[in-house]
Amino acid sequence: MYVKRVSPDEALELMRSEGWAYVDVRSVPEFEQGHPAGAYNVPLVHMGPEGSAANPDFLTVMERHFPRDAGLVVGCRTANRAEHAVVMLLRAGYVSVAIQRAGYLGTRDFFGRADPGWGKTGLPTSLAAEPGRSWADLNGGGR
Repeated sequence: MYVKRVSPDEALELMRSEGWAYVDVRSVPEFEQGHPAGAYNVPLVHMGPEGSAANPDFLTVMERHFPRDAGLVVGCRTANRAEHAVVMLLRAGYVSVAIQRAGYLGTRDFFGRADPGWGKTGLPTSLAAEPGRSWADLNGGGR
């Protein structure tokens, strides 16, 4: 299964020129510490006192808010959760999905070279979700 991987700059271009949505799959606390401006927060996992637990509502919320032909850039902290989320979305029939390969904080390639994340590139960020884009709004006030 081929998955398009884009840099933060390429993700922003897809959002601006083609109307793609940025879906941040980090937990609510991570999202609230900073995220790409305009991002939707649909956590793949929830963080709690016992550690992380899979979000059983992830696909349901995605299907409720995004048609299967919507352009979606999926990102997280360093791209690991985004990879899992994209596989789930593709299996559910989504067809225009890309991974923001460096996540919000950035990653290192096989040779140790830095691949800066969205938050390290100077692209627009926010601490507050736009109306209707927080997990509480998207999940109807649920956890």
